Amino acid sequence: MSDPVSALGGASYAGFATIREIGPLGMITLRAKGVKSLDKAIKAAVGTKVPAVRRIEIAGDKACGWMSPDEYLLILPYGGVADALAAIAAALKAEHHLAVDVSDARAVFRVEGAKASDVLRKLMPVDFDRLEPGELRRTRAAQVPAAFWQADGGFTLVSFRSVAGYVMGLLQHSAQPGSEL
Repeated sequence: MSDPVSALGGASYAGFATIREIGPLGMITLRAKGVKSLDKAIKAAVGTKVPAVRRIEIAGDKACGWMSPDEYLLILPYGGVADALAAIAAALKAEHHLAVDVSDARAVFRVEGAKASDVLRKLMPVDFDRLEPGELRRTRAAQVPAAFWQADGGFTLVSFRSVAGYVMGLLQHSAQPGSEL
């Protein structure tokens, strides 16, 4: 098996905010609705409880985010995906669900600094003044789908890997010195 590689090789940019691609990260899309053992499966896979609507639960280097009424995004170290999928399968063995490794289909970015929200305000139709701690937003960054949350003094943004270069370009352009809001 080859070593995992992030979409942009860890690209970074320092403007009025710092932009960097992080990863590779393990990511599992879990589709399940009305299953009795959902909480058990998520706890076994990433060690968190089931997140409430538009929330993300974080436990160290693992997390579970609410994506839609029947979809959750599980985030964990890349090497732990197979074990997490096995734990989900064991917990939900008799219940209808879909758990898929999407690690290599996603790109993940960090936007950090005192004016990190200014970078994203230019790109997303989100009221950042009303964004709550632990809130996960599924929206768009300019023309492409994205999800993001605020943590550790910045924002983590997830997009499709196929548009990673476009998203990095957007973030760099938005963070150019002199373009602060």
